Amino acid sequence: MNGQKHYHTKATDNAAKTVEAHSSPSRFQLYGSCFCPFVQKVWISLEQKELPYQYIEIDPYKKPKELMEINPRGLVPALRDSVRGWGCYESTVLMEFLEDFGETEDVPPKRLLPGSAWLRAEARLWTDHITRHVTPAFYRFLQAQEEAKRQEAKKEFEEELDQFVEALVLSKRDEHGPFFFGSTELGFVDIQLAPWAVRIPRVLKPYRQYTYTPFSGHKPTTNISQEKAREAWQAWLDAVENTASVKKTISDDELYLDSYERYAQNRPNTSKVADAINAGRGLP
Repeated sequence: MNGQKHYHTKATDNAAKTVEAHSSPSRFQLYGSCFCPFVQKVWISLEQKELPYQYIEIDPYKKPKELMEINPRGLVPALRDSVRGWGCYESTVLMEFLEDFGETEDVPPKRLLPGSAWLRAEARLWTDHITRHVTPAFYRFLQAQEEAKRQEAKKEFEEELDQFVEALVLSKRDEHGPFFFGSTELGFVDIQLAPWAVRIPRVLKPYRQYTYTPFSGHKPTTNISQEKAREAWQAWLDAVENTASVKKTISDDELYLDSYERYAQNRPNTSKVADAINAGRGLP
């Protein structure tokens, strides 16, 4: 392999312990890959909501029949409900399903979305922003090979994250918790960004020598201060990193360093996500 690093097919560290704890058959089977941030969104949600599940690690480049039966495209995450004989895929759709599940199955839910219809709409708005803007910008920055394109992608990534941080500050209203809407517990919007946020120090820092500082290139569009924005981001990031459901789904740094080298070098056939970014398309 000419010294190239290889992606990992088994979780390590805290995530490996969580895989072992959820290796027995259960109602829900989560098909995932240890380095995939889209999988981690659903994995965190299952942990945060304290729902029973079995974690089934698959090699995304050697797609098993069981995965293809749920998602013919062979992408993870995929979730099967063995009681209903039903399967579904797409990370945000699965998070929405897990929110609805308690209401339909008489399972006392631990809610990730706020109770207010207005706040739920705001949560979906910022979910959309993260999915359509922050996430693609992360990959464009990581995959860019030419310096000019890399700087352009870096600027885009920062600006999209800045919008989230500004919304984070404004969403708190009269609440003072570190999470979105001022919550003291990780919620739906937080989980949408968490996998990419924890990959900034584990992937972007080693491969792009990058650390995110809110509003380093411009000022907030509202009357919040840069200082307040930076304090809110750091409090949010610290809270995310120290939330049990996030910690339990993170492997050691080496796994991310090895698994993301193919993205940082923009190797051919890295993934459908990488292909979409290179082609200027939306994420698959």
